[in-house]
Amino acid sequence: MRIKPQQKLSSLLLGLALLTPLSAQANNFGYNFFEARIGTSPGTFGAQGSMIFTENSHFVAKIDSEFDGDWDIAGGIGFNGPVNQFADIYGQILLHNIKDESSHKIGDTTMTEVNFGFRTWLLQQIEVGAQYGQLFDSDKSKDIGGIHMRFHSTDQMSVGLDIRFNGVYGGQMIMSARFNY
Repeated sequence: MRIKPQQKLSSLLLGLALLTPLSAQANNFGYNFFEARIGTSPGTFGAQGSMIFTENSHFVAKIDSEFDGDWDIAGGIGFNGPVNQFADIYGQILLHNIKDESSHKIGDTTMTEVNFGFRTWLLQQIEVGAQYGQLFDSDKSKDIGGIHMRFHSTDQMSVGLDIRFNGVYGGQMIMSARFNY
């Protein structure tokens, strides 16, 4: 028996329809927040803000410093979206202005960061996730990454612990408080 082109097309469309989700999903995590953080080894202080401007994209701004005449200021745009009812994926493209303590200028180094990650609910109030990315300079690139765990005490506040690998300040453990708005 020979299969007609219309039957092939019908079978293909039916298969694609079966792969699509049966319901629409919203993001599982808030992307409107302000975060204050403290890093260890080296000791840093930092802040980050994020604000959604469409359902699946957001603006990001952050600053970290050892308060020794240095800083890492970054800003850019991010995307976010649900994977299922318990997890989101996200990514960011950031432009960094980095100044070290030996500099007398307003940030000697400019780097671009591209990253992606996921966040998922481990338990009702406990979020875990991981992130991987790269920092690009004009002549080199550097892999960066991290894992995190965050306890959501309320819908508006959470506390977290991040372990970052190979960032601007090297490997660090970071404790943070995040306030959703």
